[in-house]
Amino acid sequence: MSPLGTFLPAPWSHPAGRHLFVVLLVLLLAVGTPAGVSGAAAGGGGSAATPDRARYDVDLRSDADGGRWTGRQRVSFRNASERPLREVYLRLWGNGEDGCGTPGTPGAPGVPSPVVVSGLRGGTADPLTVNCTALRIALPKPLARGERASVAFDVSVTVPDRNARFGREGAFRFLGNALPVLAVHDAAGWHLDPYVAVGESFYALAGDFRVRLDHPSDMAVPATGRTRTRPGAPGRSVTLSLAERVRDFAWAAGPFRTAAQTTPGGVRVKSFWAPGTPAAGVRLARAEAVAAVDRFGREFGRYPYGEVDLVMTSGFGGGMEYPGLVLLGTTEEGNAVVHELAHQWWYGIVGNDEYASPWLDESFAQYANFRFYGLETRDCWSDVYWPDDGAELTASMDYWSRHRGEYHLVYTAGPCALADLERTLGADAMARLLERYARDHWYGVSTTEDFKRAAQSMTDEDLGPFWESRRIR
Repeated sequence: MSPLGTFLPAPWSHPAGRHLFVVLLVLLLAVGTPAGVSGAAAGGGGSAATPDRARYDVDLRSDADGGRWTGRQRVSFRNASERPLREVYLRLWGNGEDGCGTPGTPGAPGVPSPVVVSGLRGGTADPLTVNCTALRIALPKPLARGERASVAFDVSVTVPDRNARFGREGAFRFLGNALPVLAVHDAAGWHLDPYVAVGESFYALAGDFRVRLDHPSDMAVPATGRTRTRPGAPGRSVTLSLAERVRDFAWAAGPFRTAAQTTPGGVRVKSFWAPGTPAAGVRLARAEAVAAVDRFGREFGRYPYGEVDLVMTSGFGGGMEYPGLVLLGTTEEGNAVVHELAHQWWYGIVGNDEYASPWLDESFAQYANFRFYGLETRDCWSDVYWPDDGAELTASMDYWSRHRGEYHLVYTAGPCALADLERTLGADAMARLLERYARDHWYGVSTTEDFKRAAQSMTDEDLGPFWESRRIR
């Protein structure tokens, strides 16, 4: 995710630019709604993250304007833990902003949650919890290590009337975090953290998606994965997508203008923009996307998905990343495309618990953004202000959601710290570190301790004081 302002080409080049950058971050982050506090549900046993090797088969049909999608979803999965798996949880992140909907009153019907699951097969569902974002499903029998099972259900998705990652802008629909996905169980138990509007709560293992989207033919439908669109019923088309080893699936719908090009490294970059989006910004974003995908591929490992979609409008705030698809608010000066594409590696390929350790994706993506633009970082600490001695760069979203005015630190202090680490290790060693770190956690999940160990392996100098001085704890 990139708050408004992060795409500015040289935020550290002069004092006014630095000040504007931080102010824009604070203004955007201040509009978020704090969420309740939750944590990992008690689970115990077996440290391996599970369920894994998920496969999502989805078949949805939209209404006339893409505002409502209904159909079926099937999820199969494996128990990777040594302990028998007796239950799974689905996360309905699309309900994060609206929770359990609005109850009806005499003479006024209620409004349901945006994402509704019904007709469950393959297990027994409990009532929704965590503000209607978590659904526990008891399995018919315990699932032993290595065994597979599946659940299936009907799903209804209604796009909320707000301009957001799951929302709409004019005739355009954004469906980020709209599909139910499996929660993760590990040594800490089930991860059932609350939704946060500022930043992300999302934590998922890589899985495969096969998605069929039936929609009016006058809509373009960018989506995660490799997509193709074919004729459907009269006046309708079907977009088919196959996405392997990704953590989520997102799509958009509307009368977008489109263009496509292939990078020298062989990645297909497909651009979708709303009429009225500044043409200069679209051109710049397309050019930067082509350059960034190939550059990050050289630095962190080749982009493995073959295709990435850019979705651009003039009214979307900042940017938001999903596997193979990024949402971008676009001005004449461009957008946050470089930062969001860096997230394809930092969150997408190299996963992390975004609620527990948001710095592991946001700070790393912003550091890659700084390097792409060749920004001078030696004085970037001048605008970093720590509110108290206890504040940490490595704080969780539990902390940042209660201190929204400080969340900009993951975008400012974080890349500054990584730039300092580059100077400490040397540019060549830092490059080797990031390439090796990405390779070692490719399609997996990393933690702050994993990164600290990887960095320490690159030098004989004790990095303990370095971490402490940069509040990486």
